[in-house]
Amino acid sequence: MAVLSLCAALAWGLPPPAEAAADGTPVVRLSAEEAGKGGSLTVTGHGWRSGALLTLLICGQNMIGGSNSCANADGRAVTTDAHGSFRGKLPVAEPPKPCPCVVHVATVTGAAAAADVPFTVAGHPVAPLPREATAGRLAVLAPPRLTGSSGLLTWFGAPAQRELTLTVGNLGTTPARDPVFRLGTSHGVFAPQWEEQQWRGTVPAGKKARITLPVELPAGAHGDYLVSLAYGGRTLVEQPWGVGRPWGVTLFWALLCVVIPTAVFRIGMALVDRVRPHRPDRGAAHAAGRPSGLRARLRTHGRTDRTAHDGSTDGPGTPGDSGGLPWFSPDTAPSTTTSTERPTSKGSA
Repeated sequence: MAVLSLCAALAWGLPPPAEAAADGTPVVRLSAEEAGKGGSLTVTGHGWRSGALLTLLICGQNMIGGSNSCANADGRAVTTDAHGSFRGKLPVAEPPKPCPCVVHVATVTGAAAAADVPFTVAGHPVAPLPREATAGRLAVLAPPRLTGSSGLLTWFGAPAQRELTLTVGNLGTTPARDPVFRLGTSHGVFAPQWEEQQWRGTVPAGKKARITLPVELPAGAHGDYLVSLAYGGRTLVEQPWGVGRPWGVTLFWALLCVVIPTAVFRIGMALVDRVRPHRPDRGAAHAAGRPSGLRARLRTHGRTDRTAHDGSTDGPGTPGDSGGLPWFSPDTAPSTTTSTERPTSKGSA
């Protein structure tokens, strides 16, 4: 296997690969140790997580102070293969800070992993590294954790909040009293947005302490974020944070798109009813001589009943019409004459 790796390196014009780190940390190699601005650099690596998205950056001052010392605009992103290896081209650019410089490779999503390789940008200024301005020398002793959960308001776009908990140890000779940390959050390949947070307490020399700092994202934030913690000009930890989409906001806009057209339609119909001309009254038309539908039906019904009763098929105005009410036949109609004679008794003359 070592022979094959050596042959592959010679074929690509790269320096011979070193053995993988014994502690399992990922390995990064460069095609050259020095190059000028405008050139290109081939970056290869192995031992990374398969299918991981990585960023390649050229940083000044050994990346003290985080990605603010890196040429972020000229960075590149690569994805590892199924074996955790990658190969990519990186343009040589001058970082905002002076050298000594490094090529910084770090994961964007998933478990945090990073590696730095020394690199010289030809013609770029070189300056001594800044001295540590804070008391104590803190180091992370245990993996960090983001604790907490999102509430109902976060589902409607409220800022997501967590607490970054980690255990640090003071490797210096002086105690660290009320240390001020720099906490940053970044999304994708963008640089972190830093803010200072002071932890109230003291970490004695040679001792350890558990530190908890609040983390908050902007309203409506969702996706994959990276929480970074820096102290004394050095980045201590980088913890990924996956934030769900605020579906309540999407539901609100969907309902709004239904309510507004409905309200506009109702208002428009009300205006149409107000401005359209009124139709003439039906009673006026009937008074002018046109029988209403109910009166016509009553007349037709009366004629039909009378015809069915007396068997006559004469229409209105015929001789068979008695001119009486429709439920009286001509034979049973009451007489119009009155008699004043009393009926004679039986046997009388």
